Amino acid sequence: MKMDVLIIGGGVAGMSCALVLGSAKVKPYAKDKSIGIIAHQRASDLDRALFNNVLGLPLGTTGKDILDNGKLQLKTAYPHVQQIENEKVLKVSGSSGQFTIVTNKSKYHAAIIVVACGKSNLFSIEGLNQYVIPHENMPPQKERIQLKHINHKVAKGIYVAGVQAGLRNQFAIAAGSGAQVATDILTLWNDGKTSMVHDAIEQ
Repeated sequence: MKMDVLIIGGGVAGMSCALVLGSAKVKPYAKDKSIGIIAHQRASDLDRALFNNVLGLPLGTTGKDILDNGKLQLKTAYPHVQQIENEKVLKVSGSSGQFTIVTNKSKYHAAIIVVACGKSNLFSIEGLNQYVIPHENMPPQKERIQLKHINHKVAKGIYVAGVQAGLRNQFAIAAGSGAQVATDILTLWNDGKTSMVHDAIEQ
C-alpha cells in the first residue's frame, strides 16, 4: 500500500498532524493525497492525564477522552485518512519519496513519514535509531530520547513531532508541533508556498 504521508504514532502530536492534513483535502494541491496514521499506543502519558488548563477543552476532560474522541473526530470529519490500529512499526528503510515501513503485521510504502510516537528510551525502529539523541528538555536521569532534527525535519522526507522532537511534555505544545509539521508538508505540496488550513463558518 502506497501513501503520500504515513504518521507513526496516534498520540496528541500524531493525531493533530493527521487532522490538519485531512482537512486539506479541499485544497487543489492536497485533494488526491493519501494519508495514513499508525495509531497504536501501547501506553501513553494521556492515560492518566486530566486537562483543566487547555484552551477550548471542557473542564474534566481526560486523556482517555482525548484518545477516544480524537480517533472518532478524525474518522468522522476526514474518513479518507486511513487509521491503522494494533500495529507496531519495526523498521523503516528507503529514502524520501519511497520509504518502506514494516510493522509486526504488514508493510507500507510512503513518500513522507512523520514520527510522533513518544519519548521513551525503549524506542527501537530499525532505520531511525541513528537519529536518536538524549532529550534536550527532560532531566538526564529520566533517560528520555528525541530524534535529532532542524525545525521538525530529521532528514529529507522524515519529520518528527511532539515530545519526540525535544519539546516539553505539555498537551498544547505537542498538538501545536503536530500541526506545524502538517503545515510544513502542505507547504511542500503547494510548491513551497506557505500553506495553512482553517475551516470556516459559512455565512
